[in-house]
Amino acid sequence: MNTTFTKLTATLALLFAAGSLTAGEKSSLDGKWRLNYWPQGDTPIVSPADARQVEMKTIEATVPGNVELDLLAAGLIEQPEIGSNVYDLRPWEGYQWRYSRTFTTPQHADGDHIQLNFNGIDCYADVWVNGRQVGSADNMLIEHRFDVTKALKPAGEENTLEVYIRSSVIEGRQYIPPTISINFAQVESVYSRRAPHTYGWDIMPRLVSAGLWRGVELEVLKPVHLRDVHWFTTSVDVANKQATVFLDYAISLPTSMQDGKITTEFSLSRNGKQVAMYRAKVTSHAARHILGLGDVEFWWPRGYGEPALYDAEVKLMDEAGNTLDIDRRRIGIRTVKLDFTPTHTPENPGRFCFIVNGEKVFARGSNWTPMDAFHSRDTQWLDRTFDLVTDLNCNMIRCWGGNVYEDTRFYELCDENGVMVWQDFGMGCTFYSQRYEFARAIEREVTSVVMKLRSHPSIALWSGNNENDQTLTIGTLAPFRIDPNRDVVSRQVIPMVLYELDPSRSYLPSSPYWSEEVCQQGYSTALLPEDHLWGPRGYYKDPFYTNANCLFVSEIGYHGMPNRSSLEKMFPAETVYPWTDRKEFRWNEDWLTKAVRIFKEWGYTPERNNLMINQVRLLFGEVPTKLDDFIFASQSVQAEAMKFFVEIYRGNKFAPKTGILWWNIRDGWPLISDAVVDYYFSPKMAYHFLRNVQRNVCVLINDAADGSHPLVATNDTRSAANGTVRVSDVASGREIFRGSYTVGKNARAEIARLPEMKGQGILLIEYTTPEGSFSNHYLYGNAPFKLDEYRKLLRKTKIYDL
Repeated sequence: MNTTFTKLTATLALLFAAGSLTAGEKSSLDGKWRLNYWPQGDTPIVSPADARQVEMKTIEATVPGNVELDLLAAGLIEQPEIGSNVYDLRPWEGYQWRYSRTFTTPQHADGDHIQLNFNGIDCYADVWVNGRQVGSADNMLIEHRFDVTKALKPAGEENTLEVYIRSSVIEGRQYIPPTISINFAQVESVYSRRAPHTYGWDIMPRLVSAGLWRGVELEVLKPVHLRDVHWFTTSVDVANKQATVFLDYAISLPTSMQDGKITTEFSLSRNGKQVAMYRAKVTSHAARHILGLGDVEFWWPRGYGEPALYDAEVKLMDEAGNTLDIDRRRIGIRTVKLDFTPTHTPENPGRFCFIVNGEKVFARGSNWTPMDAFHSRDTQWLDRTFDLVTDLNCNMIRCWGGNVYEDTRFYELCDENGVMVWQDFGMGCTFYSQRYEFARAIEREVTSVVMKLRSHPSIALWSGNNENDQTLTIGTLAPFRIDPNRDVVSRQVIPMVLYELDPSRSYLPSSPYWSEEVCQQGYSTALLPEDHLWGPRGYYKDPFYTNANCLFVSEIGYHGMPNRSSLEKMFPAETVYPWTDRKEFRWNEDWLTKAVRIFKEWGYTPERNNLMINQVRLLFGEVPTKLDDFIFASQSVQAEAMKFFVEIYRGNKFAPKTGILWWNIRDGWPLISDAVVDYYFSPKMAYHFLRNVQRNVCVLINDAADGSHPLVATNDTRSAANGTVRVSDVASGREIFRGSYTVGKNARAEIARLPEMKGQGILLIEYTTPEGSFSNHYLYGNAPFKLDEYRKLLRKTKIYDL
């Protein structure tokens, strides 16, 4: 028997309590705090008594916040987003920080408990109230709650709160990483439960921060209160509009109150109309109610129907009818699963398809990556970033495992807008410890995350990590390989928690997932039903992309320059122009930093910037040295590539392709990258191209096969669609095709076969759907194209605002 598994199972009941939700009278402690800082010594300062022995400096802090933002406000550092200034933050990684403030004890009754909630501490912290330690933290990614009742002074009196934060980098040095865990520059990150990207990634700078990055609050809990509420759908009958919904709840219930003295009441309402209500006497601390519902309005992903939400309420009342606690949330009634097989080949076809309410769903969308390197700023970017998701008509986003777990409002937006969520757990691109202590830390984290998020209808899939399997099989170890199916974390710990707390959802151990069958058959990527298509990043029509075997691609992207206005924000004026030698295309230092070069000591590392040079040369034959021309050329290549990728998958919908999640929507830092919108919310050309080909019903042209081009209508709705189509050559105006089409619900239809075009040019596709009149284009011919001619023809289509 596996001893790790046995020990973890024994602790899960305790973790249920630790990860539960609570609802009470809350008062915010956000705002201005005092921040002290000093270099961390051999022995860290973890208490008020220790702090008296160290000389420290003091500035004002804002909570939620990051220490670097407070240093910036105090004039102690330069704007880190500009040029290469981010390297100046490296020395601060070795500092300790003390946040402190006073607060008044809230009014409360005998028997009440007062809880101190930290919604995000980065990362290793000791918490003291009135000189008494009330808790500690070692995970940036989850919430921490401490009972401070006994540490507080009487109601109305002032208390002192201190939070001592140790250096994450120094803390990480006490561990020896697993032999094969070294990847990128993140050696220190293997044991630290922080967002992996903070140690540096190819899409984010190294910025190992510290701080109270989400809100802090006091909460008064009554002796009787709700500890957890979970709504989930177990079955649906779409044809008859019926469903079965389970409501599970757990209560903090004193023994003296368990004999029917408390009543629970729950209700469901839709658009102000109550559709279900039930009352029952409470006789146990936990219960389940099973609701058989009729005339149901179901939750559907974008395009497939309305994402109908119900107002759900659970209330606890005493014998006099007074409300003791109440939980309100919005839920969706739906079932969702991932239908997948361990392998897929043309000879032995497999499956990888999301099924919602019994309906196959073609997933079209993007990867959700960090909104900011300073995560305390995430809330100010959330609405604008999510508007990009809906404007692009994504029906799924993949929450990448190198990020933090987004807060509740993000998932509410997904619920409200019919956007399915593929949720990675917070690990990526490395091999994590297999020891019991680390496995238990992951168990606590997964328990906390799952219990917080599991009632959201938008969450379609839990995934164990990002590319850990790939790292062990074809990553930096090749040709040496390790079977990832032996991994305790992704194969035992996480599925154990999900089996107990959220068995209704599918689980993918890793993305891409290297199943036992894949490993037994030689570790070939050609066996994967789902894959990340990065490869050599050459011409976007290379066989690497066009012949990819996978049914579902969950990462695929192409570099593109930001707009000039953004370059002028992220660079000093003297380094906006990228090349110190324009003949050799030698990049200046700041452009290397933005590439992303994690450490300045790495020297001249132009590889990611050079991707753009190579890709421009492949499509246009030459590389412009005028900055504006290079920007246009680079953005054009990215736009055509991203459009092409989506059209390959949509054009072959269910025959056999089932989804594409491209990389990525927006940068979380001023960078040169694959994002289609930069950090300053300035869209690149690819944004507009993608928006145009992600309509619910789209007409497109795929590359020629057997001497002709397929003209295809693809329909991501549950209703048949019809319309008209006209295809013409932009340069000559010659009409190539005119006709009508019909495409079945949730289907693909070939409208016609167009003769293979000779030479080079652009075809204009004008079409109608039940939703309106639209246009698309198709770039035909073999590269290289003439940049000026391409620009002229693209403008002539009048599809895009160039």
